[in-house]
Amino acid sequence: MANRTSLSKVIEENLDYLVRFACFRLGNKAEAEDAVYEAVLRLLEKDMSAINPGSLRLYLFRMVYNLCTDRRRAGATSRIPVESVDVEDDTEAALDMEEADRINACLDELPEREAEIIRMNVIDGLTFVEIGRILAIPSSTAKSRYRAGMERLRNRLNNSKM
Repeated sequence: MANRTSLSKVIEENLDYLVRFACFRLGNKAEAEDAVYEAVLRLLEKDMSAINPGSLRLYLFRMVYNLCTDRRRAGATSRIPVESVDVEDDTEAALDMEEADRINACLDELPEREAEIIRMNVIDGLTFVEIGRILAIPSSTAKSRYRAGMERLRNRLNNSKM
């Protein structure tokens, strides 16, 4: 049984990760912060006695994931193009932004379920077990989708260099 103290600790320790997690899904930091805030509010409204304290982190990630999915489906998100982001006059940072934009464009061309797992593992640093719990799929399915997605991503990246 979770209590408010353990919930506060989980939120405090994972807030930045949750915002980044949502930001990569929604493409906008303000919308990501709104989604995380909404997830926290919904969690606070729940009966905490029914939630296992060890599962709080994944439960919160699952809530944020679902909210981001709902917002994308509703068309409530607006992606910010890389060119509109104010980047310092640092050539290396500009090249990193171009490369990140190229990779994100290739990820957007993959089947959503594969791209999502790649983002969750590579960007968010979640394990396949955690990804499986968040997406309600077996971890072996998460791994196989990751492998298939990475193979497609490699092919797309190699083809886009030409």
